[in-house]
This record gives sequence, C-alpha cells and structure tokens, in this order.
Amino acid sequence: MSGRISMTRSTGNYSDNIQRLKRAIDEADAVVIGAGAGLSTSAGFTYSGERFEKYFSEFREKYGFEDMYAGGFYPYETPEEKWAFWSRYIFINRYMDAPKPVYEQLLALVKDKDYFVITTNVDHCFQKAGFDKARLFYTQGDYGLFQCSVPCTPVTYENENMVRDMMEQQSDMKIPSELVPTCPVCGEPLTMNLRSDDTFVEDEGWHRAAQRYHQFLRSHDGKVLFLELGIGYNTPSIIKFPFWQMTAENPDATYACINYGEAMYPEEIQEQTVAIDGDIGEVIGDVLG
Repeated sequence: MSGRISMTRSTGNYSDNIQRLKRAIDEADAVVIGAGAGLSTSAGFTYSGERFEKYFSEFREKYGFEDMYAGGFYPYETPEEKWAFWSRYIFINRYMDAPKPVYEQLLALVKDKDYFVITTNVDHCFQKAGFDKARLFYTQGDYGLFQCSVPCTPVTYENENMVRDMMEQQSDMKIPSELVPTCPVCGEPLTMNLRSDDTFVEDEGWHRAAQRYHQFLRSHDGKVLFLELGIGYNTPSIIKFPFWQMTAENPDATYACINYGEAMYPEEIQEQTVAIDGDIGEVIGDVLG
C-alpha cells in the first residue's frame, strides 16, 4: 500500500453488509481473525462501572481509583497490597467466563472453516470458548502467566493456583507475605506476562504460536477473509495495518471490520471491504441469523 492512506468509514445498508459478510465467510477458503479489546468488551469484560464496583468497591474507597486499569498502575506501598488487587483482577478477567457468549457465537461462525486467530487480548477468552489452542496466537501475553521481572530466563509460569491462593487468603486488601510470588530461578519478584516494555518474555510457546500463524498465512493466498474485530489504534501495526496490506496484495481477499465507532478502512481496498459500525456480539448474532 502507498505511504499516504486515505481513509473511509463504514457505509452502506446494515442488512446488505450482513449479507456481504455472510457470503465472504461462506466463500472463504480460510478465515484469519484479528481481535482486540472491543471483542471482549462486547462479551461483557468491562473494566469500569457496575463490574468494577461489584469486585473492587473497597479498593476504590481505599485508593481512590475508578476503574481496573487505573488500579493496575496504582503505586501500592507493599507487594502484599499490590497482589491483593492483581490476584482479584486476574481471577475475574482470566479464570471467570465472560458474561456474554460472544466468543462462543464467533466460534459457531467459523468452526467449519480453516481459521486462525491473532489477538492482542490477554484474557484467554478464545480458548475458554473452545477455539483450537493450536490456532491461537496471543501476541501481547496472558493474564494466566507470570514471568521473572528481571527477567533472568525466557520462561513463563502458569499462575492459576497461586492466584486462587491469593484470592482465598487475602484480608483487608492484603495477601500473606509468604504468597508474594518470586522467581524460582533468581528469587526476584514475579510479574505479569504482559507486553509493556522490553522485559516482556516471549517464551517457547509464544514463538511456536508465531510460527504457526505465519505458516498459516504463507499457505493461504486465495480467498482469504481477514476478519478484524474490535481493534483500535493503540497498536495498529500488530493486526490492523498487516490486514490492510495483505488484502491489498491479494485481489481474492476480503477485509471485514466490525467495530463500534471505528469501522474504517483505506480507500485502496474499498471494493474488497465489508465494514460494519456496531456492537460485535449483535453483528455476529445477525450473521448467524
């Protein structure tokens, strides 16, 4: 694609776009799903409002923050306080099911197709909904993994048992000191396996998933549907921009974007694009019909 991109917003009749998306899925030899935060928001994984109040009202009263994201950046005085918050955060956003069955509906839409998923989400909703683990690439980490904060080794550690212990044993918004997680190799604090700086660990599983994803792309160059769901402009170079580029390079490809308020695309691929401005769950429901 050219260096200067002229953008177009979602246009056309909603019902017509639903039918176009149905045809694109039916006719596709392969479906590449690119998912961002908007997909989990549609599934009910909200980080403020009623859900925040339900699980974090006492944290709000003590520390003054108004949503879970702010709580994640709060400068807690002790690791016992920090992990009281984070264990609860991880538990409700990783080990609890999403309130709405949007991921399950998405699987129903593509389960009979040759598909692959690349996502910046870290809540593991795809796998919990039944998507094939071998067809998933979590580029930005996983709430279910810890890593060394240094890091001393490129290894991650499954955290479910640790998180559940912290949840069960915390009191007065603190966990027992003996539950503060430390690296079994060097003894430094463990931290979340989330991409925020150059200490992010891309472990062996991450690299295998990346290889499978790129192999999938190399093996499909015909009627490919690039289905982008809920991706904004925080990290567009991971999914959005490559989807545009691959669509432009393949005249048989279709680019579909479903996003509430941000269903935009380059004019260069207008004839290959289906863009729907709306709630992802509602759109998927209408496509399933």
